[in-house]
Amino acid sequence: MFSHPRHYAASRLFFKCRRLNARPKSATVHVMTDLSTRYMGLSLANPIIAGSSGLTGTAKGVKEVEAGGAAAVVLKSIFEEEIASEYAEVLAEAKEKGMSLESYDYYDYEIRGDRVAAYTDLVREAKKSVSIPVIASVNCTYSREWTSFAKELERAGADGLELNMFFLPSDLRRSSEEREREYVAVVERVRKEVRIPVALKISPYFSTLAQMIQKLSKTGVSALVLFNRFYSIDFDVEKLAVTAANALSTPAEIAAPLRWIALMANRVGCDLAASTGIHDGAAVIKQLLAGARAVQIVSTLYKNGAGAVRAMIAELEAWMDRHGFKAIADFRGKMSQAASEDPAVYERVQFMKQYGR
Repeated sequence: MFSHPRHYAASRLFFKCRRLNARPKSATVHVMTDLSTRYMGLSLANPIIAGSSGLTGTAKGVKEVEAGGAAAVVLKSIFEEEIASEYAEVLAEAKEKGMSLESYDYYDYEIRGDRVAAYTDLVREAKKSVSIPVIASVNCTYSREWTSFAKELERAGADGLELNMFFLPSDLRRSSEEREREYVAVVERVRKEVRIPVALKISPYFSTLAQMIQKLSKTGVSALVLFNRFYSIDFDVEKLAVTAANALSTPAEIAAPLRWIALMANRVGCDLAASTGIHDGAAVIKQLLAGARAVQIVSTLYKNGAGAVRAMIAELEAWMDRHGFKAIADFRGKMSQAASEDPAVYERVQFMKQYGR
């Protein structure tokens, strides 16, 4: 058939290539997993966000968490409480010197202006340093004046704004209804100031938590973050002094946000993000199964460095591959209460078989 040697050689090469490219019907084809998600209307390469902390308080720190694999970053919060404290110190000093009331107003203006200017500089520097979304953070109190900060942060280029809110329910003068109304009022004031997406980071300390989460989700916020982790106190029994408790979370602390993400998924009018107790890939998987769109991590970054994100991503990809999930949307909320055949198990609060006699 092939009269010329070159034709014969060409035919052998052709059939060899066909054999090499042939794939047995039983062969398993590995499909790349898609870890992308949308949170607060922002496109993220994966669901892991570096939460607000000292690690995200400089442009250098923000670059490091991006290099580690974080898909977005929440900058270290600007604390209105710190501004008020600094003003109180200046005010006390000014009073001692017999300065006029006009001077007090001047110092208030200067302190607030300096703090806000420094923070907007951080936003600008962070935006120049990374390609991932940069979310500014404001730690709020009852004051109304700080809402003007939000507009400044938007002008500086922030992709989103997270309001870190918690009013300790120890004020005997304020009812729970009054405190809860204030949360809604804060969100409404901020949304009037900015066009960028707004997230609200809350605590579990509400008299009717499920109703409050649902109510806040309908205020127009883009996301709710469950939950805040707070400064806690301890006692030094030898010095009889109040000291700070451990600042970093433990893996066991995932329990509360996991339960409430699972309870509220598909029952709110905004995205849900999980925070606290997320230390490894398994914890990320759990929160996604519960219904979270994203997770925020801090403590594991302090303990294990920015490389902790890569390890989480690898664990998530391997798990998705084992279970045949091609994208996060394939399993997000699969273990939420709304999708469960046994919804009562999510509301069980008493130990029965485990510790009962």
